[in-house]
Amino acid sequence: MPLAVKIILACLVSLVLLWAYAQHRARLHEARAEAAFPPQGQFVQVNGHRVHALTMGEGPDLILIHGASGNIRDMTHSLAPRLAKRYRVTVFDRPGLGYTDRINTTGATIRQQAELLSAAARQLGVEAPIVMGHSYGGAVALAWAVHEPQYISALIPLASPSHPWTSPLSTYYKVLSHPVLGPLVIPLLTAFVHDDRVEREVSSIFEPNAVPDGYIDHIGAGLTLRRETLRANALQRANLLAEIEDLHGQYDRIQIPVEVVHGTADTIVGLPIHADPLVTRVPSAKLTSLPGIAHMPHHVAQDAVVKAIDRAARRAGLNPGD
Repeated sequence: MPLAVKIILACLVSLVLLWAYAQHRARLHEARAEAAFPPQGQFVQVNGHRVHALTMGEGPDLILIHGASGNIRDMTHSLAPRLAKRYRVTVFDRPGLGYTDRINTTGATIRQQAELLSAAARQLGVEAPIVMGHSYGGAVALAWAVHEPQYISALIPLASPSHPWTSPLSTYYKVLSHPVLGPLVIPLLTAFVHDDRVEREVSSIFEPNAVPDGYIDHIGAGLTLRRETLRANALQRANLLAEIEDLHGQYDRIQIPVEVVHGTADTIVGLPIHADPLVTRVPSAKLTSLPGIAHMPHHVAQDAVVKAIDRAARRAGLNPGD
């Protein structure tokens, strides 16, 4: 056998072995993450899709929707337990994240996610809740208000994208959402990237504000690094701009009370690009601008967020307890 052929065969065998080793390490990483951070709530089936939901408290119904790369633990660290003293709070994992199944392999649209979560809420006996969504979850909440108006009482977009933007998609999301590169790179990330890298990225999302005590230990960084989660999140993020371009022309359908909450120091979802035009487009929308607050107001300006939820409840004719 010629030497060149032997070298090529050796390289191919090495690549196959590396790939098998990476997949093995990825499975072990996923198993550790799921053992350390198991489901917190219950599961409901919606059209063959398993949806993970956690409900706590009593009072008017309130839905909380987490942002990109996250899961319900972002809301259960402190906000949901606090609100559960006066609301019946339901927190969902979005499709492909946490413990909710992916809807498809192309990236669930914000409308598909809104329709799925709305149906799941009704299965839990929640017919017309107040809906608060953070960041990407705010886009899902906006889609809920536009496309499922009969199943929502009030809306709180929190640090939420709402209008088209001009900044390009990051290289990270371009690669992970790519039809060829994504499936090749993602197992390597799951296998070889440590959870502390995700934890450092989480800290950067809070900047210049401080990360609350106990938050990093609570959120389950390893869940974000699972292969299915990385792929689902990347596809959703890559598709979001086109979906917002379609959605923002339909905001005239929103007739319910809307309380927009946004930090002035948010460099991830800019207030002037999103919150300002949203309150201009939606007559029922009122803006709470938070000076010096970045992308995580529900943790670093929680009192203001709770007050916005209470205002939305009162405007909707609901009466949260004292």
